[in-house]
Amino acid sequence: MSTAHASPPIRFDLPGVLRRHWPLLPLAATVLLLCAPLPAGDATASGKVTPADAASLLLVLCCAVQALRGETRRLSALGAFLLGLPAAGLAVATVTAADPYAALPGFVRYLQVFVLVPAAVVLLLRDAREFRLAGGCFVALALVQGAVGVVQFATHTGASYQGADIRAVGTFGPGDVMGMATVVAYGLIIATAAALTPTLTHRVRRAATVSALALLVPLGLSFSRGAWIATVGAGLVVMLMAGVRRALKVLVALGAAAVVLVGGLGFGSEMISERLSSITQVSSAPDQSVTDRYTMWAAAESMWRERPAAGVGLKGFPANRDSHSSLGLSSGSDTAGAGQAFIRQPLLSPHNMYLLVLSEQGLIGLTALAGGWAALLVAGVRRVLAPDPAARRIRDCGLVAVGLFVWQLTDFLYADIGGPSTVLTGVIIGLAAWWALPSPTADGAVDRAAAA
Repeated sequence: MSTAHASPPIRFDLPGVLRRHWPLLPLAATVLLLCAPLPAGDATASGKVTPADAASLLLVLCCAVQALRGETRRLSALGAFLLGLPAAGLAVATVTAADPYAALPGFVRYLQVFVLVPAAVVLLLRDAREFRLAGGCFVALALVQGAVGVVQFATHTGASYQGADIRAVGTFGPGDVMGMATVVAYGLIIATAAALTPTLTHRVRRAATVSALALLVPLGLSFSRGAWIATVGAGLVVMLMAGVRRALKVLVALGAAAVVLVGGLGFGSEMISERLSSITQVSSAPDQSVTDRYTMWAAAESMWRERPAAGVGLKGFPANRDSHSSLGLSSGSDTAGAGQAFIRQPLLSPHNMYLLVLSEQGLIGLTALAGGWAALLVAGVRRVLAPDPAARRIRDCGLVAVGLFVWQLTDFLYADIGGPSTVLTGVIIGLAAWWALPSPTADGAVDRAAAA
């Protein structure tokens, strides 16, 4: 009879993992709760607190508790200044608004998305391992929403597009047609960054590659020109930072996948081609949606010229829109399908985040917001390209952070906040700031996570 001792079984200590990473639970919930469908009409209803919003508030509360216990990251004075800077512009725009009481909900929403949630993410994420867990939640959300979107296209149960209910919108509904495209693009950027990082395991890189290729399908079927442009721009930035040779390999793989899916299988090829060609026709033969957008951009600029310093006040664009718009503006956009009856959606924003901030918060607010974002982006890119050994060992985090931030800043050129996925904007800014603003405590944790 053999006397050899069998190896002890490997046990997964779930209580221990939860005990070490419990502050991440509200962050994971903030992302993953967007998988759940919302009742019709809740996607864009003003003042609605979604489950993801509630989770983000819990995230901020957990951060406050951890900060009181001294168990959060340390930030430099510059880091604290950049994260808190938007609050100054928001306060000025609220106080100087024609109706400060009406501006107060906007102040709370902006404070949540651009100050509190980003700061909580920066302070609570202790190392690269937790950063990667947060990125994994984004990919999981993208895959779920993307799968729902593909089914909607295949079964004609999506949002209405050119007279057919085929537009992939996931669980966000026709009132938030950018919601699914946004979260799918987030997942695609994260998966691409992971696939391009040689320090990750082969299994992780292979899974990331498969996920990125799979997410191309629902992104195409979203028929969202803005999401396509932002994804191409952010993807190119990620690939160039990862290395030209790797970038060429990925471009070849993505091109082959696009040919097979669109050309070979005919997956919405005609409509996707038509939508792509319309990008170059925005000045020569624009459709009504483009005309409305140009008209609202002009209205936002007119509001800013009227009050250049502090703007017309938070939530002031809808009230001042008609007095600054031309007769070319339509009464709204038509939405239907995906389980929702026909609704005419009012046009309440210029669909450009920078112009929205400029019109409602003036130069003070735009400088506070966009100035901080520019500083974070420059710092993030410099850290990715720096020869620092500790940073290079977790370069995938840098590629993810910069890629997501570039996507968001590009998307803001033709979109603004609104809808359930808005809360993820705060998480994206937090991830970018976590990478751009390293602290001594985080660097030590980074070394341990990289060696694990």
